[in-house]
Order: sequence, then structure tokens, then C-alpha cells
Amino acid sequence: MSEYDAANDSAGPLPSGRSFVDTVARTVETPDLDQPFLELGLKDDEYTAIREVLGRRPTQTELAMYSIMWSEHCSYKSSKVHLRQFGDLPKGDRMLVGMGENAGVVDVGEGLAVTFKVESHNHPSYVEPYQGAATGIGGIVRDILTMGARPVLVMDPLRFGDADHPDTQRVLPGIVAGIGGYGNCLGLPNIGGEVVFDPTYQGNPLVNALCLGVMPVDRIQLSAARGVGNVVVLLGAKTGRDGIGGVSVLASATFDADGPTRRPSVQVGDPFMEKLLIEACLEMYDAKLVEGIQDLGGAGLTCALTETAAAGKSGMRAHLDRVPLREASMEPHEVLASESQERMLAIVTPQNLPAVLAIADKWGVLATAIGEVVEGDRLVVEWHGEVVVDVPPGSLADEGPVYERPYSRPADQDELQSTDLPAYPRTDELQELLLRMVASPNLCSRRWVVEQYDRIVLGDTVLAWPEDAGVVRLSESGLGIALSTDGNGRYTRLDPYAGAQLALAEAYRNVAATGAVPIAVTNCLNFGSPEDPDVMWQFAEATRGLADGCRALATPVTGGNVSFYNSTAGTAINPTPVIGVLGLLDDVARRTPMGFAEEGESVLLLGETRDELGGSEWAWAEHRHLGGRPPAVDLDRERVLAEVLVSGSRDGMLSSAHDLADGGLAQSLVESALAKGIGARIVLPADMDPFVQLFSESAGRAVVTVPRSEELRFTEMCDARGLPCTRIGVTDGSTLDVQDVLSLPLEELREAHERTLPALFGPLAGGTAPSDPVATAPATGAV
Repeated sequence: MSEYDAANDSAGPLPSGRSFVDTVARTVETPDLDQPFLELGLKDDEYTAIREVLGRRPTQTELAMYSIMWSEHCSYKSSKVHLRQFGDLPKGDRMLVGMGENAGVVDVGEGLAVTFKVESHNHPSYVEPYQGAATGIGGIVRDILTMGARPVLVMDPLRFGDADHPDTQRVLPGIVAGIGGYGNCLGLPNIGGEVVFDPTYQGNPLVNALCLGVMPVDRIQLSAARGVGNVVVLLGAKTGRDGIGGVSVLASATFDADGPTRRPSVQVGDPFMEKLLIEACLEMYDAKLVEGIQDLGGAGLTCALTETAAAGKSGMRAHLDRVPLREASMEPHEVLASESQERMLAIVTPQNLPAVLAIADKWGVLATAIGEVVEGDRLVVEWHGEVVVDVPPGSLADEGPVYERPYSRPADQDELQSTDLPAYPRTDELQELLLRMVASPNLCSRRWVVEQYDRIVLGDTVLAWPEDAGVVRLSESGLGIALSTDGNGRYTRLDPYAGAQLALAEAYRNVAATGAVPIAVTNCLNFGSPEDPDVMWQFAEATRGLADGCRALATPVTGGNVSFYNSTAGTAINPTPVIGVLGLLDDVARRTPMGFAEEGESVLLLGETRDELGGSEWAWAEHRHLGGRPPAVDLDRERVLAEVLVSGSRDGMLSSAHDLADGGLAQSLVESALAKGIGARIVLPADMDPFVQLFSESAGRAVVTVPRSEELRFTEMCDARGLPCTRIGVTDGSTLDVQDVLSLPLEELREAHERTLPALFGPLAGGTAPSDPVATAPATGAV
């Protein structure tokens, strides 16, 4: 027993039956009490800094608060110096709210704005797959709600270990079910995402969740608590012990080979309470009853109280014993650290408090006044009349430690990049190769996953899986947005700078392929331990590459998330920046789908194919090989390609468009043909190895189809912009035929493409949905 525990234990229970509580007054009496700061994840110098800030030792509750808010997850202490370059990017004329709030906000016209963000819930989803993933969706939805928006869609970029590994069998079904269970209950369409398998994620799956919401431009909400005398109101579910330690332990530590080294309880979600909370908050926003608002996710009340007070540069007094509890025996540090879900903290005027309580009661949402904004610059928290916290809130929310971690190029980086690729297959082997590739875990159909999600609920989904990007209608005029997320850990391992730009370029290209103009970026940066110089070099290079890429493409970063400590048994994951790109369509009726639409149309290849198979799906799926260099990035070419795709859509020249990425031209042709069951006859140019033409993953490329009547106009537009455009075939029949190379019936390709995930994870009951679920119901207009 430590001196700290002994002192607490010897005090015995209070007359009221409550346990001993370490108060601010008692810190004066026991200035040298031993405290378990190391066990809470704080370093010696960090604990010393806390004592300097307070001028005394912290109370037990204060110590817990600092350990949470100064954790890697909350403070960004290792990444902040690198993330600043995103804030230095030009904001453009659409950015309404940038980095620093819960999510960025972008003006999309017609008096509407959208807010979107992607975040991680990696470690909780490994510990308890269903609830970890479900509460990841719930948390990102509340981030969007906090900005004043009605959430209208979600997406889920996911990464797992080898598809046939027992641990993947354990976590994947639960994670997918958790995402579907929570999102479906909220009535939010899941319009896209990713599912990637690689042993680098063994024991450390990546569960990234994205949400987008829409609102009138005059309904933006911010988090600042201002106005002396204003009331602090806790909305939503009761507070329990679930999730305590979530951000300070799980998200800021690595796993050992047998599982997580420390297992705090994972949050438990209730999507039906979240739905009620959404409706109650939106009604309050519309009635202009809220002065400031903050969701309670990671770090719970600790984060919400400190961030709202710090943002408003105000003092605050909170009465913690007023918080509705699930368990009456909870201690003050547990109440503040709890990550119980479906909760929000609102700042309202005393005059508006009755109306806020009435709306909450109408929706069946608990609402409790737990504090008030006060003069000064201190956050004071009372527990049954005793002060257990007295801190400057900025010291927790904004003034935590900032580290310039040492970094160095990994010793094996040069050797990795100089590794020779395996021998290329012969032309007569390509037919069987294609069948194996389309059935490989990373290229096969994701139907088993996405059929567990509702993709068309709300009636405004225009494009969803398996399209290049999801498209959703926002208004009756046809105004809509497109969204895509992309990332490639192998590319980023080979070259972090280029890998981040390739992820950005692919998401940008996917959005443009639908006909949308890319306008903004969000990101979720998944890396290993920041205490590893190799990992920090990867992070520094990737963030530099992403910032340079966003500058070149004029796509400002609206916000994002950093997830460190993605390591198992000391081995870091491949660096995996996941990039989300938002695009804008003035009329979703002119969106371009990926599938071949009609027989007899010309198939055109846009862009230039080079011998680039380093980090490719072919090298990995066929040879488990990772080496060489990733495809070259040409952001000017990406921008020109996007302009052509958008113009071709806007002018009615394109029938389909599909970007080329993982699996190269071969994969793109298969997916476009299978979408609507229309085959193609392809003739490859004679000046390059057919294998390279089919499986190279050169960037800046797309396959489009155009009616014969539009072919000349379209090719002239490409010529005028300097974009290579090659006619490689015609849509026709029910076979994919590549002259002198391969000929495969679509049904044989479909069977190979569809069988893999059901064979690995079991058959999925139920029917199938169309690949282009065009919204037929009137636009809801409910924002």
C-alpha cells in the first residue's frame, strides 16, 4: 500500500457514509503526500510541472484530471509541433470554422454549411470490438452535433490483421456489427469507407469513424463558456464507471503480444438515447437557447468543463454531487474521468434554463444544472460542499506539455526502398492471376461488410458502396456533397512523405470521379509510439507531405485526429494516415457512377501508366513482398485529371468514371464491369508489358466511358489540358476480354470477387442492395 493509499485508508468513512475525499484544503496539510502519478501515465517532470502550476500538490481528483488532459490522446503533446503546418495553409473562401473546435465547418452555398471529421477508436475496439466500434460512431456523431449540425451520414475506414488470423476472426465481426448497430439505430446512412487486411495491424486494428452533418450557416455552435451567471447544464445519460481510463490508458499506451497491457472498462453505447439527445439539442439550437456546448467523449466531464471554461477565458464552478450517477458509490475523480456516452454539456442563460429543461423533458433526456460561469479564471469543482478541484482551466486544456520528440530516418529505410520486386508473370499467366487478385482479401467484394449497414436511410443517398465516393443530397435543388476516405500503409512505410500525398491524391481523385469539386480535407493519422524516433520520422514526413499536398491542391485541412501508440509487442503498425476529402456538387442528378452504363460506349484510359509496382497489391497478395518505391506523385496532374472529370460530368459527356488505385487497371475494369453486368473488349497498347499495364498502380489515372457521340469532344478537352487520354476499348457483352491476354465471363469474375469474405467470416443472411441507390424520396430538408 502506498503512502497515498494508507493516508486515505486510515481516514475511514465519513459520517455520511461517503468515502474519504482528498480536498484542496487537505493538500496544505499533507504537501509531501506520495501520489501515484506514474501509474496514471504522467512523467516525473510533468508531475513537477503540475505542482508548479498549482503551487501545491494536486488533489487526487486534480491528479486524475491532469493525467487525462495531458495524455497523448487529449493534449497532442507529441504531434502539435507538426500539426501547426496545417493551420498555416490557406483557408480558402469556404472555411467558416477551422482547426481548434470539435470539427471544421465549410460553406456549401444556399445558406447551408457542412461539418465533417474523422477520428479513431482503435484501442477500445480491440479490447471490446462491438462496444468499442459502436461508441466510436457515437462519439464522432456528437462531435458533429456539437457544431450545430444535424448528422446525416457516417463512414468507416477499417484495418485489420491477416484476414484468416484468429484475432481478425475475433475482432472484425464485432467491429462491423458495432458500427452497423449504432449507425443503423441512429438512422444514419453509411455511404463508404475501407476494409484493409495486413499483418501490421495484428493485435491493433484501426477503427476510424467519420461523420458529416449539415446546418444553416447561422446555426454554428461553439464551445466557449462565457457570461458570468450562465448555467452549466449536463444533458443526456447518467454517469457511470464505464470508460474510466479510456484516453489516459488505452489511447496512450501500446499493447503487448497477448493483448492490452491495461484494460479499463470500455464505454457502453446507447444509440436510442443518442438519437433523443440529437433531437433535443437541435431544437435548443433552433430556439437559440444555447450559449456554448461541448460533447462528453474522451476524458468526459474533465475535458468538457476545462475546454469550455478555457475557450471562454472564464471561471467556472461545478457541483459534482449534482451529476446523475448510475452508481452511487462513485468518487469525484471517477465522475470527472468517466467516459459514459450520450452526454453533452451546455452553457445557457438563467432566463433560458426553464426552456432548456422543458425541451430535454419533452425528448426524455436528463438535464441537470451542475454549475455556473463565474468571475475570474479558475475552475472550481465541489463535492458535497468540499472543494476537490481548484485549477486554471487553460493549464489542462491548452497549456499541457509540448514535446519536440527526436526523430531519425529508420536504419532499414534505404534497404527497404532498394529491394528488388519479384519477377513479373508471363502474359499467359495473367488470366489466372486476375482471378486470384479479385478474390484476394484486399481486392475482393466488401458486400459482407456493407450489407450490415443501411446505406440509403433518410432517402438522400445518391451514391454509396461500391462507388469511388459516397454522394448525398443536401437540398431539394439537388445540391450535394461527395466524400471519400483513403490511406495506404504500405506506401507510407516505403515513403511517408509520398504515402501521405498518395492517400490525399486518391481521395481527391475519388471525389472528382463522381463529378464533385474537392473543397476540403480531414485526416486521421494512425502511427506507432511517438517515443520511437523511427515512428516520429514517419510522422514528421507524412504530415509535411500532407501539408504540401493540401497546399498544392488548394484543399484546406478542417481538422482531424492523431492516434499514436498503435504498436503490439514493441512493433509499430505501418504508418497509416487516413485522408478524407469533401467534394461539392451543384446538382447530384449529374453525378457520375463507376459502373459501365451502356453497351457500345468507348472505354478511355486517362493519365499515364508507368512500371510502378512497389508496395502494390500484386506484390503483397502474390508474394508477401513489401519493398521498392511507391508510385510517383504528380499533384499538378491530379488537379488536371480532377478538372477533366468534373467538366466531363458537368457537360454530360461521361457515362461512368472509376479511379485507378489498388490493383491497377485490371481491378478497375472488373469493378466497373461487375457494377451493372456490362462487359468490355479491351485492346492494350503494344508498347508496354501487358502485366504492367494491367496491374501497375501509377497514380493520377482513371477509366471513363463516353458515348461515341461525345468521344471527340471529350478527347479534345483532354488534349487541350495536356491530359493523356487513350482509347482502350468498348463496353460490350457479358465478358471482360483483353485481346491476346485474357477472356473471363463476368459471372466467373463475380463468383471469385464475392466468395472470399463469406468464406472467411460466414454467410450473411438477407438480400442485396443496388450499387447505385439513387434517392427517390423527396429531399428531407431537415437540418
